Amino acid sequence: MHSGFYNLRSALPMNLKAKHPGFKVWAGAQADIDRVAAIWRECLEAYGGPYLFGDLTMADAMYAPVCTRFLTYDVKLDAKCAACCRATMKWPAMEEWVADALAEPAELEELDVEF
Repeated sequence: MHSGFYNLRSALPMNLKAKHPGFKVWAGAQADIDRVAAIWRECLEAYGGPYLFGDLTMADAMYAPVCTRFLTYDVKLDAKCAACCRATMKWPAMEEWVADALAEPAELEELDVEF
């Protein structure tokens, strides 16, 4: 996951503070979204959810950044995939990650230093 779905990662960069309702997803990223949704549906049908393999696994952790992108960019998902995404976002580690990200300052002084 970390190096795949290039178009998805490029067109929908991860930003936990942003919200883009009605975001226009272009064809390259849509193909990646469709592939992710197909993988998720296959897992959810085979294992019954609420997570990809029934219980929470490393696979869910690897797809967690995709869930954040889907929420940030208002990606429309079928009911099963949307429920899996919601379950992932309610995972306590995800809630903590999002809360910490939202608490970060918009700019970090150390990144403004000239070299």
